[in-house]
Amino acid sequence: MANFYDEMDITFGGERAKILNGGQDLSLSLDQYSGSGFQSKHEYLFGRFDMQLKLVPGNSAGTVTTFYLSSQGAGHDEIDFEFLGNSTGNPYTIHTNVYSQGKGNKEQQFHLWFDPTAAFHTYTIVWNSLRIIFLIDNIPVRVFNNNDAAGVPFPKSQPMRVYASLWNADDWATQGGRVKTDWTNAPFTALYRKFNANAKKVGPNSVSTSSINDDQSWSTQGLDAAGRNRIRWVQTKHMIYNYCNDRKRFPNGISVECKTSRFL
Repeated sequence: MANFYDEMDITFGGERAKILNGGQDLSLSLDQYSGSGFQSKHEYLFGRFDMQLKLVPGNSAGTVTTFYLSSQGAGHDEIDFEFLGNSTGNPYTIHTNVYSQGKGNKEQQFHLWFDPTAAFHTYTIVWNSLRIIFLIDNIPVRVFNNNDAAGVPFPKSQPMRVYASLWNADDWATQGGRVKTDWTNAPFTALYRKFNANAKKVGPNSVSTSSINDDQSWSTQGLDAAGRNRIRWVQTKHMIYNYCNDRKRFPNGISVECKTSRFL
């Protein structure tokens, strides 16, 4: 597993972001003055990115914890896991999105089948030239296929860094912004550990992490029969929003990728 000292830079929040246990763990905190965040020292073009997270416990309404990939500049690409907090006893919303050439609007949201604040769980983004797969504890929850040939932009040429943050978004995050952050509970803290990038580094000073011994299965990874069964279970039982079904938001018709098989 990667060492946070070697792999990450704290980007905002100062002392609210702490690397702990000799680089094995990282905590992000949020108070009424600021959130906090970090980013990878390296840029990548395709790979498998794993992170274990333990989310803000108790009344986490208004808070957003993130783990995502993003390029920089106009027309950026981005692959998102966002964890939208909730009032005590109500479930987190797992918010996923894909941006390509600056355009998103590809949201799918889920509730979890476990309490993400009670223990660490592994959240994974697989990004290859064929598809993007979002996994939770190695269970696929979403696939976004490369439909570039059909005119759907797909992130394939802009290197991305890994980012993570904890911030206040109580204008929209919880129940549409109706439930605000309760600052009497601050500071809010989320924990990160066991970051692993089995990925292709790009840019100056980067020796590719791909060696003859590295597992390169991510580069063609798709879903086998068991994976298709699992994603069907997740999307049937635990999906709470799918842009493909939102005809009110997209009155001119759903995007072309929504019309192809979801699980290939």
